[in-house]
Amino acid sequence: MKTLYVGNLAADVTEAELKDTFAGRGEIASIKMLSGRRGRNSTKYAYVEMASDALAAEALEALRGTELKGHRLDIVLEEPAPTQRPRRQFRGGQRRR
Repeated sequence: MKTLYVGNLAADVTEAELKDTFAGRGEIASIKMLSGRRGRNSTKYAYVEMASDALAAEALEALRGTELKGHRLDIVLEEPAPTQRPRRQFRGGQRRR
């Protein structure tokens, strides 16, 4: 399954409206809507997980630049986070007494 990042959402967009926008592009596994702050303005964005990689690619191409409630959607394919190496413990050497 591939996840799409959907940015530049209007503040009053609901999950149901976003689901309707993506519904014609195939099965949606999940939608997660979030809000954040960028400077003085609050931003709203979402992660839409499609049922397959092919559906995600199709939705990306078909919906990129689409307007929803007067806002042009910014849609990109979400890349998986790189795996982190375990942190090394710093012992700091021997203490002198």
